[in-house]
Amino acid sequence: MFPVLNDSSIEKSYGNAREVYAQYGVDTEAAMKKLAAIAISFHCWQGDDVGGFEGQTSFEGSGIAATGNYPGKPRTADELRADLDKALSLVPGTHRLNLQASYGDFAGKNVDRNEYQPEFYTAWIDWAKSKGMGLDFNPTCFGHPKASTSFTLSHSDSGIRQFWVEHCIASRKIGAHMGKSLGTPCVTNIWIPDGFKDIPVDRMAARKRLANSLDAVLAEKIDPAYNLDAVESKLFGIASESCVIGSHEFYMGYALRNNILVCYDIGHFHPTEVVSDKISSTLLFLNEILLHFSRGVRWDSDHVLTYTDEVRAITEEIVRNDFLNRVHISLDFFDASINRVAAWVIGSRALLKALLHALLEPTPMLRKLEEDGDNTSRLAMLEEVKALPMSSIWDYYCMRQNVPVGAAWLNEIKQYETDVLFKRS
Repeated sequence: MFPVLNDSSIEKSYGNAREVYAQYGVDTEAAMKKLAAIAISFHCWQGDDVGGFEGQTSFEGSGIAATGNYPGKPRTADELRADLDKALSLVPGTHRLNLQASYGDFAGKNVDRNEYQPEFYTAWIDWAKSKGMGLDFNPTCFGHPKASTSFTLSHSDSGIRQFWVEHCIASRKIGAHMGKSLGTPCVTNIWIPDGFKDIPVDRMAARKRLANSLDAVLAEKIDPAYNLDAVESKLFGIASESCVIGSHEFYMGYALRNNILVCYDIGHFHPTEVVSDKISSTLLFLNEILLHFSRGVRWDSDHVLTYTDEVRAITEEIVRNDFLNRVHISLDFFDASINRVAAWVIGSRALLKALLHALLEPTPMLRKLEEDGDNTSRLAMLEEVKALPMSSIWDYYCMRQNVPVGAAWLNEIKQYETDVLFKRS
């Protein structure tokens, strides 16, 4: 059993920590109130290894790969929703769900992706509505015979391009339906696996085709109260090691020209490149952005998010500049080697801790030191802030939100394994 902390000790620790932060001019109650208003978009594909419910089983050549075979993988949408219910019950706050198009309820119908309709997602909308959550959406431009060459919207075959254009158009309409049904805008994010495994001669032709395809996808204007469009770059992936058509530079230019959201996935950049430094520059020219929180390990991978320096730097950048209403926050990782439900909880709690750490920073004090040119004191205080008793505030926040404190959530995960996951064949 993992330790279950005593309520009185949590309250006592919080009281002491609150006094410490007050000496730095920080109101811990205000920080927790702001944190409670932040919604993280959980990603459905962590729950079943990017499987979906179309019957597709192979993602070869698509840039997608989940490794491992931990027992308990959900077999139906109902089982996936049950796993999400368990994960969400262990995380403080009210959040969102990010759906791939391939997770619809197709009721055994043989429906190709360019014919997807909002009705296939009624069960997800009803589920989200019952929980007071919003939904986000993604066209599924992989794991399909027409994506077998690692080209979709930039394919040289006009027929294949048109198929994926139609799929993305359908996805935008589904996203708008979700946004209208739930009363909160759906962020519909386009990611494609397009790229060359080896050195190409003509990069420009493929990028022109991609730009033209995106123009066709976005031709119909949709009320931003219902749907927000985003495009996501990648550094490289499986079968696109030498050239990704939808590069950072491509999508940055396209988003700026068309005033749509650009999506930064933390794991989609060079290991020496940081997203935290891109946010302020981008938001000088775009109204909003989308962030996908993942963890790159050695290459462009999607490991479970942890409480790293870069995650803290990103959340600090968001909070310091009052960007919380301009940045959409989503998780994006998939690991089948550990308990899939636990992965959601680990990643989301790590991100919420980083957000809380940023909200508890004495930013006005630090900003004043910087404005005064006192860089010695600024550096010293930045180091001192790292050791302030944030964990006591976090524990109290979890208790107040009626979720397990500390590692106690693992007890529920272990019980859920025994009662539910290990009984699945």
